[in-house]
Order: sequence, then structure tokens, then C-alpha cells
Amino acid sequence: MKKTAPVNKIIPFSNVDGPGNRTSIFFQGCSLECLFCHNPETIRLCRHCGACVPVCPAHALRESGGRVVWNPSACVQCDACLKACPHLASPRVREMTAEEVFAEIRRTAPYIDGITVSGGECSLRHAFLQELFPMVHSLGKTCLMDSNGSLDYRQFPALLSECDGVMLDIKAVDLQWCRTLLGNDGRMPLANLDFLLQAGRLQEVRTVIFPGFPEENGRTVRYVAERIGDRCDYKIIRYRPFGVRPDGIRLLGDECTAQEDAEAYAALARSLGASRARVI
Repeated sequence: MKKTAPVNKIIPFSNVDGPGNRTSIFFQGCSLECLFCHNPETIRLCRHCGACVPVCPAHALRESGGRVVWNPSACVQCDACLKACPHLASPRVREMTAEEVFAEIRRTAPYIDGITVSGGECSLRHAFLQELFPMVHSLGKTCLMDSNGSLDYRQFPALLSECDGVMLDIKAVDLQWCRTLLGNDGRMPLANLDFLLQAGRLQEVRTVIFPGFPEENGRTVRYVAERIGDRCDYKIIRYRPFGVRPDGIRLLGDECTAQEDAEAYAALARSLGASRARVI
């Protein structure tokens, strides 16, 4: 039986998921439960509880054999099912083989520079990616991973040999702050930061700046900037509350990080040698 992976969605054209025009593949399921996640419906796999079925106005969901079945052709993408789900999941997921994903990529191949796999957390599908990436390379396109860094990349040399670069989240460096934000102490992404730099596979680092937490923000930006220097891009991301679940809003607030505050952190990073730091 061929390997499959749960695919949440495929965006044919994206100019925000790496350099150039890219096809972005979002996998379902994540190793973290970040309070500030703006697509928390990708965190867990569907438990088939059925809570979403009666709220679907298009009758695109039904229960069959103890499972929720989604009819994509009837779906109007209203997101009522996502709002009704109590488990940070989505019923709108397709189990796809690498060949099926590749077939969709081929449709856009003449117009893209490559693909970016994301999530959820794409590295959870490492065996699947080792099948998919060589197919994409056969088209002369690049393969990037948008990752939270929770996989120990040192243990997966075959995956890295097929990956053109990792876009790594460094969400925090203080271990207690990591536990608060992520439900995890955050040690592995820091180890991966050093390893991917050394391996020449670090495409970019990204850090979200939270309003009202200057000490935590500053500590993270300094840590990253001093390590990466000018060797990769450093994207300073403004916290935006859109799509963030209520427990995240309670901690982090319902206001976006001010542009001028984010610019100040980017300037700090550049002053420490991260010359490619910028706000997005």
C-alpha cells in the first residue's frame, strides 16, 4: 500500500511562502499547539465526533460508518465546520499519495519556481516528503519546508538531502515562555537553528513579535540575530489576532503588533549582524 498523508489544502500560487511564485501544500496535524496559531484547525486530525455535520449549510458533510465524510464538490468553504469543531481539527482533509500531490503540482509547474510544504507541521510527514521531493526536482523546481523545528533534523539526512531549504520558526528562546506559548520547552528548534546553518539548509528564520512582551521579544531576536548574521533572511512577523483561538487572545491580546515596534526589533537584529532582517 502506498504512503499517504493528510492534506489540508493546496494553494496553486503563493508569493509569501518562500522566494518567487510557489505552490504551497499544507498538511494536517502539528506537533505544537501554539496559542497564537492563525490556522488552529490544522493542529489535530479529525476525531470524527460529528459536531461539524449539522452546521454545514451546504450538506457537504455526512457521517458514515463512524466517520465524517466530506464532499468537496458540494463544499462552499464557509468555514462553519471549522468554527464548530471542538478539537482544533478540520473535516476538509484529503488523504493523498505523493503521486496525487505531484499531479496537482504538475498543473502549475510552468508558472512556479518550486513548492513549499507547510502545515500543521510538514516534517511529521518526512517519509512522504522523501517520495514527493525527487518528483518535484525532476521538473527543475525547488522544495522548501516551512517548519516549526520540532523534528530533530540531525536524524533525517535523507530528507535534508532532498530539501533545498528550511524556513524555520524560532518562536521563543526562554524555556518557560516557550511552554506558555507552545506547550513545549522549545529546545529542539534552537538545536535545529545551529544544525541547519551548519548544513547550509537554512532558508530563513521567522519570529513573531507580541505586543506587551518586550523582554521576551528582545531575548528571542537577539539570540537569533547573533547566530545567523547575514547567512539567511530573518523575518520579523507582527502578531495578528485573526483566527487566533480565545485562550490565545486572553494571553496575547486582540491588537496587532504596531508596525513601528516590529521595525524597532528588525533594526535591533540588523545592529547585531542580521543584515537581512525585515518586517513582514
